[in-house]
Amino acid sequence: MRLVLASSSPRRREILALLRIPFEAIEPDFSEIVSEGRRIEREVLDFAAGKANSIAARHSGCIVIGSDTMIRLDQIKLGKPEDLADAKRMLGALAGKRHTIYTAVAIVDGEGGPGLRVVEEVSVKMRAYSKNEIDEYLAYGESLDKAGAYSIQGHGRALIESIVGDYLAAVGLPLMPIAHFLRRRGIALPVDVEKLYADKSYRNWSTF
Repeated sequence: MRLVLASSSPRRREILALLRIPFEAIEPDFSEIVSEGRRIEREVLDFAAGKANSIAARHSGCIVIGSDTMIRLDQIKLGKPEDLADAKRMLGALAGKRHTIYTAVAIVDGEGGPGLRVVEEVSVKMRAYSKNEIDEYLAYGESLDKAGAYSIQGHGRALIESIVGDYLAAVGLPLMPIAHFLRRRGIALPVDVEKLYADKSYRNWSTF
């Protein structure tokens, strides 16, 4: 069956490619409108499902994977920053504190099956970095398309003190639930996903 990733994110493509099975990546036609009154777990899942459904509506008979990531600091939702000033504000608010990353996966099964909906939570503790360090980090130019304005697998890892949870979920796509779903659908995977997690064989994963 044709497998489609509903995403334009290079990091999500890189993660799904770890399974070493053919897939296509198509940018979803979906607008993320944040609602202050909706729980973050529901919102991030609705966004992931919206992305997957936007592709499934145009490409029948496929397995479509959608994903979305948001951050909660205290009771405040943090998505992607609007501009550099907003990114600087977010990074300043995160400094020295612990926050939670929520990454949802929604899979639409083109053969009418129930698909999958799951939300992974990752706890991240940031260093008490300085304003100068924020400015130095922003100069790398990797903040504007990242929830919370930092890249966990890029230069932003230097801002992090510790991570508890699924590193790949923190990057943007938890691989374990996707692999389990594909196996249940009878799709053979040429990699041992459990071993991949045990070996932590993805970019900077092993440093956390």
